[in-house]
Amino acid sequence: MSNLILEKVNQAVQILNEKDIDLWLTFTRETSLGGDPILPVIYGNSGLTWPSALLIARSGERIVILGHFEAENARLTGAFSEVIPYDRGIREVLRETVTRLNPRQVAINTSLDDPLADGLTYGMHATLEEILSGLTCVGCLVSSQEIIAALNGRKSAEEITRIRRAAADTEAIFAETFEFVRTGMSEQEIGAFMQNAVNQRGLGFGWVEESCPAVNAGPDSPVGHSGPTGLRLQPGQVLHFDFGVRKEGFCSDIQRVMYFLAPGESQPPEAVRRGFETVARAMQAAAAAMRPGVSGVTVDTAARAVVTAAGYPEYQYATGHQLGRHAHDGGGLLGPLWERYGGMPTCLLEVGQVYTIEPGLMVPGHGYIGLEEDVLVAEQGVEFLSDPQVELVVRS
Repeated sequence: MSNLILEKVNQAVQILNEKDIDLWLTFTRETSLGGDPILPVIYGNSGLTWPSALLIARSGERIVILGHFEAENARLTGAFSEVIPYDRGIREVLRETVTRLNPRQVAINTSLDDPLADGLTYGMHATLEEILSGLTCVGCLVSSQEIIAALNGRKSAEEITRIRRAAADTEAIFAETFEFVRTGMSEQEIGAFMQNAVNQRGLGFGWVEESCPAVNAGPDSPVGHSGPTGLRLQPGQVLHFDFGVRKEGFCSDIQRVMYFLAPGESQPPEAVRRGFETVARAMQAAAAAMRPGVSGVTVDTAARAVVTAAGYPEYQYATGHQLGRHAHDGGGLLGPLWERYGGMPTCLLEVGQVYTIEPGLMVPGHGYIGLEEDVLVAEQGVEFLSDPQVELVVRS
C-alpha cells in the first residue's frame, strides 16, 4: 500500500467538500498508451487496461470500477472503500454506481488551461456521456480543474520532504560539477558528467534525459529546452545550467551559473556582475511577493519589473511554475497575462504549494544568466527548499 495514495485520496474528499462538489469521476483506459495524468496521484503507477472509473464522493465513498484482472492492484492501494471488478462491460455498473451516489454535479477531467486536469480524451468523454445519458447528473458535468489544482498543489509533509531531498541531491551534483568544469570542455562533456552523477546515485532525471541538464556555454548557445551542444566553453564566458532530478517520485528544478575569467581578469566584468545581481534581486523580489492569497501574475510582475527597470528586455517566459511529481506540475503559474498561459497566472497561491522562481537575462558577449530556486508557500511567505545562489561562481 502507498501511504501517499491513501493520503491524497482522503485529501480529495476534503477538497470536494470545500468546493461543494458531490462527485469527482476519473474515466480512463489503456494507461500504457498514456492514461490520465492525475492517476499516479490517486491510484499509483499500476496500469489500467479496460475502461476504468475512479469515483471519489464528498460523502467519503471512494470507489474504483475496473477490469477484474486489475482488481487486486486496486485493493492493494488501500485507498478505496469499494473495488468493483467487471468482465464484459463497464456501462451498467457505472450507471448503477452513479445513480446510487445521486450527485447534483459530477466533476470530470477536462480543462482549458491545466494539462494535469485535462486527462479525459475526446473519445472517452463521448463514451462517458453515452453511459450517463438519461441520468439527472449528465447535464451537471463540470471541470475538475479546481479539485486537481488543489489536490496536486497542496503538498503533504511527505511530498515536501521528497522534493527537499531531490533538491539536496541536485545541489550536491552541482557542487561536483563546479569542481569538474574547465574551459575547453564541450557542453556535451559537461552534461555527460552530470548525467553520470545522476545514474551513480540511482536517481531519475527531472525531465527528458536528452535535455537534462541544459548546459549553455557563452552567448551563442541555444537557451531553452534543448540539450547540450558541441560548443566549447571559452574564457570570458558565462556557463549556465538548468538541471533537476527525480527522487522517490518527486522532482527538483534548479538553475545555476558560473563565470570563467578571461586572461588578465581578476573578477568578472561589470556587465556580468550587474547581470547576476539583477537576476538575484528579481529572485528575491518574487520570493518577497509570494504568500497565500496572492495571484501568480502579481509575483511575476514583481520579478519582471526588477529586470526591466535595470534596462534589460523582459524574459519571454513565466517567472515560475509548480513543482512536484513533474518538473512542470500543472496548476497555477507565476506568469504574465499572455494568451499562451490562459487563466493560470490568475490562480491564487496556497499554503503547501511548491513553485520554482526562475528569472533570467542575456549578457551580450558573455552568455545567459538564469537562476532558479524551489520554494514552498508557507503561512507567512515562502521557504526555500534549495539553497539560493547569491554569489556568482567564478573560476579561472
